[in-house]
Amino acid sequence: MLLEEDVEVQQLLRMSNIMAVTRLKYNDHGPVHARIVAGSALEILDLLVKGGVEPTTIRDNVASSLEESMLVVLLASYLHDIGNSIHRDNHEFHGYILAKDILDRILPDIIDSKHKVYALRQEILHAIYSTDYDVRCLTVEAGVVKIADGTDMAEGRARVPYRLGKIDMHSVSALSIKRVDIEKGASRPVRINVYMTDKAGLFQVLEVLMPKVNTSGIGRYLEISVYVNGSELVTYIPE
Repeated sequence: MLLEEDVEVQQLLRMSNIMAVTRLKYNDHGPVHARIVAGSALEILDLLVKGGVEPTTIRDNVASSLEESMLVVLLASYLHDIGNSIHRDNHEFHGYILAKDILDRILPDIIDSKHKVYALRQEILHAIYSTDYDVRCLTVEAGVVKIADGTDMAEGRARVPYRLGKIDMHSVSALSIKRVDIEKGASRPVRINVYMTDKAGLFQVLEVLMPKVNTSGIGRYLEISVYVNGSELVTYIPE
């Protein structure tokens, strides 16, 4: 994969973890998180498309194919946390600034048209910036990246940063979540199943995933089910 072999991208992800994990004692925000989010985002987009949801980039004639919409999602999800290499604070803002030069460098190797390169670049930057909890996603693609980011919370990988080694609500709830599955929904295109060993894990769903759902713009296509020790606790059907 192009990004996996890019020295600048890999060093930005490495520095993101030095800032977040080594210096702030937070959970992972580096290359493993980037890979997980990219895979989940493409899975969510695939389910949405199969469920009849049209990618916004195609609707608005920015992308001319599903492959280009997938490219937007892939690049945005992989690069979304590189802003942590500067600081955790305002990392979404820093991230889209850092991503611009990277995209200007690598997109011409993938897309032939200069006009298309600049247009798709802006869609990718929008998706990176929109991973901020308070920023409203204006495209399906950005919403997909935002939701995928929130689903990486199994086995202590919670997206609410918690202090490593510190026992509090953040760490206990994060460690309670054992698995997150993404599949076709019963009544909606996408179902997110969160499996946990303790109800404390619900804190992560309510504090991480649901706020992202609320500003993702794609909540109406999602079902979120929470299971504790194999028994369904609650299912959320966002508006």
